[in-house]
Amino acid sequence: MSATLRIVCVQANPTVGALDNNFDIVRRHRAQHHGTADLLVFSECFGTGYPLQDLVLRPGFRRDFRTALDALANDMRGDGGPAVLVGGPLDGSALPHNAAFLVETDGSMRIVLKHTLPNDEVYDEKRVFAPGPMPSPVDFRGFRLGIAICEDFWHGKIAQTLAADGAEVLIVPNGSHFKTGKQAVRLAIGRRTVKATGLPILYVNQVGGQDSLVFDGGSYVMDRAGLVIAQAAFRETAFDIRLERSEDGGVELCRGDVLGATPNGYPEELEAVYQALVLGLRDYVNKNRFPGVVLGMSGGIDSALSAAVAVDALGPERVLLVRMPSPYTSAESMEDAERAAALLGTRLLTVPIAPAMDAFDAMLAPVFDDRPVPAADTTFENVQARTRGMTLMALSNRLGLMVLSTGNKSEMSVGYATLYGDMCGGYSVLKDVYKTVVFRLARWRNAQWPSGLLGPQGAVMPERILTKPPTAELREGQTDEQALGAYEHLDAVLVGMVEGLNGADRAAALASAVVGEPVSAAYAERIGRLTARAQYKRDQSPPGVVVTERTYGLGWRLPITNHYGL
Repeated sequence: MSATLRIVCVQANPTVGALDNNFDIVRRHRAQHHGTADLLVFSECFGTGYPLQDLVLRPGFRRDFRTALDALANDMRGDGGPAVLVGGPLDGSALPHNAAFLVETDGSMRIVLKHTLPNDEVYDEKRVFAPGPMPSPVDFRGFRLGIAICEDFWHGKIAQTLAADGAEVLIVPNGSHFKTGKQAVRLAIGRRTVKATGLPILYVNQVGGQDSLVFDGGSYVMDRAGLVIAQAAFRETAFDIRLERSEDGGVELCRGDVLGATPNGYPEELEAVYQALVLGLRDYVNKNRFPGVVLGMSGGIDSALSAAVAVDALGPERVLLVRMPSPYTSAESMEDAERAAALLGTRLLTVPIAPAMDAFDAMLAPVFDDRPVPAADTTFENVQARTRGMTLMALSNRLGLMVLSTGNKSEMSVGYATLYGDMCGGYSVLKDVYKTVVFRLARWRNAQWPSGLLGPQGAVMPERILTKPPTAELREGQTDEQALGAYEHLDAVLVGMVEGLNGADRAAALASAVVGEPVSAAYAERIGRLTARAQYKRDQSPPGVVVTERTYGLGWRLPITNHYGL
């Protein structure tokens, strides 16, 4: 029986459907660790990318995955390199299984199937996968490996069953996306599992963006005492560790052999959210082969933060900013937009929209002149927003750049956005970010410059953008808070209603405690009505990075026709 087992936990960035590229990543890591590792562990469904949604239901896709997996096994046969644990689908009697394949250097495979399938706001695996049996430990070079695929680890009974069956270490291939506070939950589950089983844990999560989801990594190594030896986030890396038998026959992690990460390798909350926005946008643009992005630069904080994220994700040369002033645009907004573009080092175009406004006014006058004007008429405010949207789409068509919309979660909640206007775009980086968090992120980015960002060091937004009252500038004297109330109140109510699924009375009480002053139930009721009424807009909004507990789209599926409200 071997006394030592060398394992490399690979935190890497697969792409859904890119079978050749994903297996090339596996091959590169095998070459890198040839002669220094016994086993490479990759994240859940690494061979196919994850999550697969209905793609996994296509028989041709599953056949092509199996062909690629068999080709890897043939390449490995007799080459003296490490074995590989890599995931993907396995055909079942009706639906496929979510499987982890342990490929040995003789070309043989042992397969572990995922037993517990998630059915939540993001991962509807019960729709596309069949559950496997309760997993059993796998014998590997004198050690017994307990392999728990993602959700199986989140349910303690499976880890305890593996331990009772003789597992000596828990290996956890994961596809777990970022949400605020998620890493603390992962570590808490790990410590609870260690306490229940007495086994060390190798938790291996993927990193990278996939549509609206951002996989932050957060892979970690935890010893039998529940101490985190290493963890890393928002970057590709590998943990090179060694397992050794202790005198009592158990398995110990050798701390000195953990490379590529530190015990404190996960950022604080604001940095984690910002890094998630950057990574999500970068991978969405790059994996969908856009040359860059174009966005409207109003001189307000939402467009300024969106532009900063875009430059940090893609570099200033791939970001085009466009000022589109109307007669209501202030000189200060024009100056702030120009200053922000200069700080970021990006190109800035100016396309005045007054000619288009005049044209629409003249075109519609014969139709509108003999009709009464409603008390709260926003017709020509929306014409301005849609003219800007059409301008950006024209630039997108001519230059090939993806339009990045700049709306935040607070305004999308209550419908304070214009369909086919400021809502148009291919991606919305702030879609799941409340306005108060927008301000916090902007101040954080002006003061911080963590590694991995492609934008400039130092402040990237003028201070005036952070301090002036937000306004859409669609009419004289307009401010957002005239329509919505104080953003602190609005966000506190929305968190209670959207994240907590509370009614108006409870949401108002929770908001009052958060802001430290009374928030009326009548105000919460009005916000609830606006949020329910705006469902049809949100259903037509572009995808965007998920950062909260309950994001619109994946995590919020309400009927448009809804007489109950919230």
